[in-house]
Amino acid sequence: MSAITLSHVSKFWGAMRAVDDVSLTADEGSLLVLLGPSGCGKSTTLRLIAGLEEADAGTITIGGVDVTHLTPAQRKISMVFQSYALFPHLSVAENIVFGLRVRRVSRAERDERLKRVADIVGLSHLLERKPSQLSGGQRQRVALGRAIIAEARVCLMDEPLSNLDAKLRHEMRTEIRALQQRLGMTMVYVTHDQTEAMTMADRVVLIRDGRIEQNGSPEELYNRPATAFTARFIGTPPMNLVRQGDRLIGIRPEHIRIVAGGDHVVRVKAVEHLGADSIVLCEIDGQPISVRLDGFSKVQPGENVGIAWDAGHEHRFDSTTEVRLEHIVKEGRLAASDR
Repeated sequence: MSAITLSHVSKFWGAMRAVDDVSLTADEGSLLVLLGPSGCGKSTTLRLIAGLEEADAGTITIGGVDVTHLTPAQRKISMVFQSYALFPHLSVAENIVFGLRVRRVSRAERDERLKRVADIVGLSHLLERKPSQLSGGQRQRVALGRAIIAEARVCLMDEPLSNLDAKLRHEMRTEIRALQQRLGMTMVYVTHDQTEAMTMADRVVLIRDGRIEQNGSPEELYNRPATAFTARFIGTPPMNLVRQGDRLIGIRPEHIRIVAGGDHVVRVKAVEHLGADSIVLCEIDGQPISVRLDGFSKVQPGENVGIAWDAGHEHRFDSTTEVRLEHIVKEGRLAASDR
C-alpha cells in the first residue's frame, strides 16, 4: 500500500500560513501534481509529505500508516529535487548507488539493482562518466535513477525539470510519466508549469496562498474551473474573462471565431503566429480578449473584426467571489453566435 493522504494539514511560518488546512489523497500507483504560482505553498506541502518539515496541525499517512511525526528515513520514500544534487567527483554509477552504499546494501545487490535501473533510465552506456561530462537531460536521468534504485513505493519530485530547456522538458516529462506507470509508483510532483500538470497528472491539485483552489483531473480543471483563478491559470492562452455586471463571463480562446457581422466588434492589438495556430490578441469594451485560430491568421494589428462564440461554451463566475456559477441566467447574456 502506498496511497498518500493529508488530512487538515497546516504549516505556519510565524503569522503566515504557508500551508492552510490542506486535505488531499494521492491514490496508490497514481501521479498527483501540486500546481501553483511561486510562493503558494506547493513545495512546502511536498516537504511535509517527505518529513523535511513538520506539520503544525493535521495528519499525514502513507500506505495507511500515520507518518506525521516520523523522520524522512522512516517514511520509506525517494525524492528528486530541482537541483540534481549529484556528487561531481563520483561517476554516474557511484552517484546512483550512493544511497545503497550508505545503507550498507551488499555489493552483489547494488550491482544487480544498478544494471536494472541503468537500463530503465537509459544510462547503461554512461555509467563511468562524471556529471560534468553529461547533458542536463542525462544528469536528470541520474537523479531519477538514484530515486528509482531505492525501490521505494513513493516518489516525490520538486520541480525536477525547471533547469532544462523546452525540448528536454518535453522529452523528460514523457519519460517520467512512462517510468511512473511502468514501475507503479505513487508519485507527487510539484510544478508551476500547467503544461507539465495537464500532460502528466492523473489528478491536479491547484494551490493558491497555501489553500487548495481546486482538486480534480486535468480535464475537470480545464473544462469546469471552480474559480476564475483556476480559469486564468489553466490553459495557454488562459481563459478570457469579460466582466458583465455582477458576473465574469469566461470563454476559451479556441471557442471564439472571427466572423463577418459577429455579435461583437473588437480591435486587433497583436497577432502571434505559432505555426499550427495563431493567437489574435484583441480588446473588447476596454478588456483584453484572445482568439485562437488554426494556421496562419491573415488578421492585421489595428484592424476591427467581428467575433462570435456559442453560448454553450460560456463559463460564469461571480465577479466578487470569483466562484463558478452553476445556474446560467440566459436573460441579458453576453453570448455570441453566428447570424
